[in-house]
Amino acid sequence: MPNSQLVYQDLSPDRILDAVESTGRHCNGHLHALNSYENRVYQIGIDERDFIVAKFYRPGRWSDEAILEEHAYALELAEREIPVVPPLRDEHGETLHHHQGFRFALYPRRGGRWPDLDNPDNLVWLGRFIARIHALGAVQPFQHRPTLDIEHFGDESYRYVLEHGFIPRELELPYRSLAEDVLKQIRACYQRAGDVKHIRLHGDCHPGNILWTGDGPHFVDFDDCRMGPAVQDLWMLLSGERQEMTAQLAEILDGYTEFHDFNPRELNLVEALRTLRILHYSAWLARRWGDPAFKQAFTWFNTARYWEEQILALREQAALLDEPALTWQ
Repeated sequence: MPNSQLVYQDLSPDRILDAVESTGRHCNGHLHALNSYENRVYQIGIDERDFIVAKFYRPGRWSDEAILEEHAYALELAEREIPVVPPLRDEHGETLHHHQGFRFALYPRRGGRWPDLDNPDNLVWLGRFIARIHALGAVQPFQHRPTLDIEHFGDESYRYVLEHGFIPRELELPYRSLAEDVLKQIRACYQRAGDVKHIRLHGDCHPGNILWTGDGPHFVDFDDCRMGPAVQDLWMLLSGERQEMTAQLAEILDGYTEFHDFNPRELNLVEALRTLRILHYSAWLARRWGDPAFKQAFTWFNTARYWEEQILALREQAALLDEPALTWQ
């Protein structure tokens, strides 16, 4: 993988604007960095008053084919009037651009606020749209994008942070023991779920990737789209105690099942997927620690306190993984 630290240091404002203008657009000089770490994302002024968003992909993370699959999925959803934000096509119909070694895509600027998930009507609304995303996602698989699985999100994640010396020595054994134990529990959850169908997903459907306006929700950032179980795009909308999550789930699935079937056995995976996300998040930060932006934004990472909190979180998940799955009637 190329050294992303050196590459992003070379991504100067002039080079960013030159890249955008290479697509035939005229920049007015306005450039504002947006809150993104995996890629570099900027709001760019076009002509006198218009704005677009330029996303410069992290080198080595995705192949061109994988990026184009992401674009094609978002465009197909938009064509079906599902509220997603797809990339802009140029005059030749292209969505992925190259400039001086950088790969980037342009998007329309869309605002909005985080969804109010305490409103049951909003949960039903989100359920309907996610179901429509999944109905298309189930038609055919991705060919170039990964699958959410235990090996990559779990096994490889905890081994990476151990093998690369991120965990203080006195915490290595408890972390390793807990990670190995919860991964056994996760595999048991998957066994209880049985033969779960994998479909094309948004993949990272947390509230920050759902923007709400007066017209309702729209979904952004398909950068993590991949194959996986449908419940992956639902569980991040659940929060609180078990009773609260059960009520939230009922509202979401009331809307969801209007447009797509849901296999209730996938509910065995809710805490398993949450635990995999915890393991994967730590490894993601570790793998990006050479990028100065990460050290500035995540100053609390790679401290003894951080790993103590991770051990506590895994202990809490270990207890939840042994509880019965959420129910839906």
